[in-house]
Amino acid sequence: MSQRVLTTESGAPVADNQNSATAGAGGPIILQDQHLLEKLARFNRERIPERVVHARGSGAYGYFEVTDDVTGFTRADFLSEVGRRTETFIRFSTVADSLGGADAVRDPRGFALKFYTNEGNYDLVGNNTPVFFIKDPIKFPDFIHSQKRDPFTGRQEPDNVWDFWANSPESTHQITWLMGDRGIPASYRHMNGFGSHTYQWTNAEGEAFFVKYHFKTNQGVRSLSAEQGADQVGKDATSHQTDLLQAIERGVNPSWTLHVQVMPAAEAADYRFNPFDVTKVWPHADYPLRRVGRLVLDRNPDNVFAEVEQAAFSPNNFVPGIGPSPDKMLQGRLFAYADAQRYRLGINHTQLPVNAPKAAEVDNYGRDGLHATRYGSRQDKNYEPNSYAGPAQTGQALAAPVAVHGWTGTHEAPAHTKDDDFFQAGELYRLMSADEKNRLIANIAGGLSQVTRDDVIEKNLAHFHAADADYGKRVEEAVRALRED
Repeated sequence: MSQRVLTTESGAPVADNQNSATAGAGGPIILQDQHLLEKLARFNRERIPERVVHARGSGAYGYFEVTDDVTGFTRADFLSEVGRRTETFIRFSTVADSLGGADAVRDPRGFALKFYTNEGNYDLVGNNTPVFFIKDPIKFPDFIHSQKRDPFTGRQEPDNVWDFWANSPESTHQITWLMGDRGIPASYRHMNGFGSHTYQWTNAEGEAFFVKYHFKTNQGVRSLSAEQGADQVGKDATSHQTDLLQAIERGVNPSWTLHVQVMPAAEAADYRFNPFDVTKVWPHADYPLRRVGRLVLDRNPDNVFAEVEQAAFSPNNFVPGIGPSPDKMLQGRLFAYADAQRYRLGINHTQLPVNAPKAAEVDNYGRDGLHATRYGSRQDKNYEPNSYAGPAQTGQALAAPVAVHGWTGTHEAPAHTKDDDFFQAGELYRLMSADEKNRLIANIAGGLSQVTRDDVIEKNLAHFHAADADYGKRVEEAVRALRED
């Protein structure tokens, strides 16, 4: 096999890649060494801004296969036929830590899935928990600031974490999930995934339904205790990345079964709690799981930076038959995610191979901007409407309209008959076994006991008491014991 020739970025052959050009033997380096300057300049620019949240992540390619008929609920073409397969890319991630953070830590996990459908890319951006900490996106920057490193101490501060939660009672349900047994997944393969938010499906007749997505791992749920997690971090900080990579390389392809809960749109207004509140789940007794298909991961990325770090997901990438709901957190993410990618990767990030549609053709009037690669022909115009047979609108909405009424302004979400910040947290606690409760109490007390302000501790204890009397009593006793030591 002939030796390949090393070249510069412009394609010129490189004569010497071991020695810089100098003014005489042992002399200073000269400015005309184009190869040296190009290498150093490129090296200085090889990193892009990391994600503010979900910075540490792993990804894989695969496919989604429809196993059950759901055409009565959605006209999305990639879900239109049993046996239909659609190529996918998934990115798993931790939330709070930086790109260099460890995998086996107590933190929610991102579960972001891109479907390369023939009607365009559909992004489903969720977590491994069915709920979240807050209801309104206006609180999201504050929440993340409280969980990230303190600007003075440079480390995550229990005072900040628990102070925000103390003043955000709607976090109690998610705290109970996070501090419970599933707070540290054993691997990305051994956790469930959720769309978390409520979405809208619309069928061919125009009927609208609200849905929640549940991806159930076929490997079985496995989690780590706090002690096991700390041990794993010490052995291999990239343990989840290692596990996912090696499993797929061995041909042990992880898979999940997708189920949805389906609520007829007309039932949302009178449901006993707000169905668009992401801090709550829909009880399965009200809306049982319906199987849709299976997700299989069967190929690792060739380049982690190009394909995982530059992968861009946005919840507003919908396809016909799927759309948003009035979920306020989802509404905020429709803007924030796409805007984050424009900042990190540039206006043309959708032209990168991992983000570009694979089964649909992009045809619009975007031409310019950094890293533009889609030029069109010399006859193509970059404005619309035009008289040159350019692409035109279809006039067909992707999803059904949602009726709105009332005065503009800042409003709290309208109360339903059973809206409550604590009931579902208590329900989750009461579902736990005795051992699960013991570990939950220990995890909460371990963090809350480090808080320095008594009033912050008391506010948090009040939330656990409101969720369940035994829950609150046991957390209070455990915190007291740790603080007296």
